[in-house]
Formats: sequence, structure tokens, C-alpha cells
Amino acid sequence: MQHGDKQIKELESKAKEVRRLIMQMLCEAGSGHPGGSLSATDLITALFFSVLRHKPSNPDWPERDRFHMSKGHCCPLWYAVLAESGYFPKEELLTLRKFGSRLQGHPDRRVPGVEVASGSLGQGLSVALGMSLAARIDKKDYRVYVLLGDGEVQEGNIWEAAMAAGHYRAGNICAILDRNGFQIDGRTKDIMSIEPLAAKWQAFGWHTIEINGHDMKEILRAYAEANETKGKPSIIIARTIKGKGVSFMENVVDFHGRAPTKEETCKAIKELE
Repeated sequence: MQHGDKQIKELESKAKEVRRLIMQMLCEAGSGHPGGSLSATDLITALFFSVLRHKPSNPDWPERDRFHMSKGHCCPLWYAVLAESGYFPKEELLTLRKFGSRLQGHPDRRVPGVEVASGSLGQGLSVALGMSLAARIDKKDYRVYVLLGDGEVQEGNIWEAAMAAGHYRAGNICAILDRNGFQIDGRTKDIMSIEPLAAKWQAFGWHTIEINGHDMKEILRAYAEANETKGKPSIIIARTIKGKGVSFMENVVDFHGRAPTKEETCKAIKELE
């Protein structure tokens, strides 16, 4: 599959707009998780605007591909992409985390486009496997995408699901690992080392693809390779930068779960323009 320069530039431009929306939402809310939302922006922008088979006008379309955000605290990214796709008005984004809003700090099924609520980490790969096996039983050809955090894969139930997906040869699953190297308490390597990642997933029967998670060409090639892989699940291990796109947030653990101030938001949006 060939991807032209025009398509790449459009996706890069869209990712900048998604990052701007993330910053505005979090500033308005006064709380939330910018670091991991920004690190995964390029991955999820490419997925929704170039890869995923979906209909914003009909979120429950039976033939749709499924997406699940296992690291649910990064839902500002998901909400921004859903709004940009047309699932709900962009004006609603500024209700993030407010009383009565559908857009809570972790996603739930009141939001159009959200398949399953997520909050407690480590459960998303099991959810994806359930969707995958349901497609097999129902004789559907949809694919299942799931976004994982690298702190999250320290949890044992991720590896149970990885083992089961390999065993059942769940070839319609594509996991996306946002490997930004940080979790809430610091660097993943200092808290619980998870390397060698590729070798571990391969040992569980997965096809592994390692990429720069901010290079749109690499991202699109990885999705295409996963789609072409039959008989086994695929994982894209994407090396990313926490807080990518906002210089003073990049690789700063404090911005895992701290919203930007108004001053910081203005500075960030100027950078993103």
C-alpha cells in the first residue's frame, strides 16, 4: 500500500489540530492526562482518518472495525478524534470532566463511538480478544484495534490475554503499544522493566512491528502490515515521546496527569500553530 505525500501532510495537520483540542479541553477542565494523550496522537489520528472502517453517522454499524482505548485516562485524545470525525459536535469537548457531561475522565458508552467503558488498566486486551472471537463466531470480517500503555503492560492480565490471543490465532487483532517510557510515578524502566518487548510478544505468538510512533509513513505501513498478517495477532510497538508536540511537556513525568494552566495552554497552542 502506497501513501502519498499529500495524505501524510493531511494526517500531520490533523494530528496538530487534535493536539490543540486536547490542550484546550484539559485547560478548560483543569484536570486530566496530557502526556499520554499527546504521545499517542499520531497513532490514533492515522488509525481513525486513514485505516479504521467506521461510520460516524451510524456508530453501531455492524460491519465497523472496533477500537478500544485500554489506557482510558488518555480519553481526551479519543474524544478529540471522535469529534473531529463527526461523532458529536466539537463544542462538546469543552465539557470534559464537568458534572453531567458525557465526556468523563474515563470513557463510557454514553459517548458515540465508545464500544466499552475503560478505567481500570490491564483489561483492554481481554476486551479486544472478546470482540475478535465474537467476529469469528458471527462470521464478520471486522478488525479490532486496542491502544495499550507501556506502564499498563506491567500487569499480569495483559499477558494472560496475550497468551490467549496467540493460542486462538486471533488474526484480526491489532494492538498498539504507546511506548513513551513513562508512567505516573516515573520511567517504566525504573519501576518495572518491560523489555525485551518484541521478544516477549513473539514468544506469545504475536507478529511484532516496531516503529517510530510519530512518523506517519511508518505508522501507516505498520497498520498495513498488521492487516496483511494472517493467522496470528499483531502488535505495533510504537516508540513515542510523552507530551509530544509541546516542548515543555516532552518527557516530563509531571505532565502524566496534570492539566496545563491557561498560560501554558496559550504557549502550547502557539507552538502547535
